[in-house]
Amino acid sequence: MKKIALGICSSISIYKACEIIRSFQKEDYEVQVIMTENATKLISPRLFSALTGRRVIVDLFKDEFPDEIAHVELAGEVSLLLVAPATANMIGKFASGIADDFLSTFHLAVKCPVLIAPAMNEAMFLHKQTQANIKKLRETGVRFVEPEKGYLACKDEGWGRLAPVEKIVDTSFQLLHRSQSFAGRIFLITAGPTREYSDPVRYLSNPSSGKMGYELAREALQRGAEVILVSGPTHIIPPPGARIKWVQTAEEMEREVARFFPKADVLVMAAAVADHRFSTVSSQKIKKQKKPKTIHLVPTPDILQKFGKKKGKRILVGFAAETEKVEENALKKAMQKNLDMIVANDITKKGTGFGSDYNQVTLVFPDGKSIRSSKRTKSEISAMVMDVIEEKIGKGS
Repeated sequence: MKKIALGICSSISIYKACEIIRSFQKEDYEVQVIMTENATKLISPRLFSALTGRRVIVDLFKDEFPDEIAHVELAGEVSLLLVAPATANMIGKFASGIADDFLSTFHLAVKCPVLIAPAMNEAMFLHKQTQANIKKLRETGVRFVEPEKGYLACKDEGWGRLAPVEKIVDTSFQLLHRSQSFAGRIFLITAGPTREYSDPVRYLSNPSSGKMGYELAREALQRGAEVILVSGPTHIIPPPGARIKWVQTAEEMEREVARFFPKADVLVMAAAVADHRFSTVSSQKIKKQKKPKTIHLVPTPDILQKFGKKKGKRILVGFAAETEKVEENALKKAMQKNLDMIVANDITKKGTGFGSDYNQVTLVFPDGKSIRSSKRTKSEISAMVMDVIEEKIGKGS
């Protein structure tokens, strides 16, 4: 879909939105402008309407299209939501999930990539709350085109000047071009922990939150893939558009993967599957007085190894949570299980891995090559992983 939504807020740099619109039109993109009410006090919506040939949207409750829910209808039509210029107020609304006008409501409805170009006074941009809001949005996958240092409306020099139009447009096209790179591809992604029960209340498991797998699913969706997400128990809300299959045990996860594997183009096993289960499972809670002196465990199915043998032309990606010899152990696993790539991380590092919004990984390939990341959000790590998959799909097609 060659259509973008351009959100315009009440910044003095609002006039630069005209250049942004023209840049997209030169590449045959249709632009739907959404203005905040305060933005209309700086410049008339008629200007942008004349440039785009489309009605500018301002009022959430304007009754021009009574048979449509406008923000929902439009959300399904655009490939990118770009907000330029974006004020501290709108960034705060996005970060807090506030939906009290069309633009903030539309942000909650879109499934496409979101790009924000802030523009404001230096004190406002560097304020702890603004920076916290930006950090929060980054963690959810929102991209930013950072403002520059320069002459500001307050006649001071400082940070907060809207990034150059060329930079905003170039970053937009990067997101737009990759937003359909997985179109027609089916991604099968596993996430979260598994639970292996001994009775109805006790189980073996691990601290996986599912965040990494869910971010991978979100990133694949934003690149146009059909995503089947097989998830163990987690409290995370699945990304909109993913086909979710809930499981508890490793055997249940194996069955769901087997069910969808034949039509999948890519299998990404981000789930932390328990390695063992109880040899017997009681249908009733085991009382303390009757607890066994010994507990017998048996191996759970090695899902990745099983489907590595049936790989064919599919791309297979695994994950390795290690405490020592991270790359060495990951390489062995990649070769044993016939993987195209394995994402390895050292779970002893504080502030990353299980339960965290951050990770620091090494992408290890069966030929011994590797790519190391710095500490990044799991959203950024997911983009890094999908970039490699995108490259492999391109070479294989």
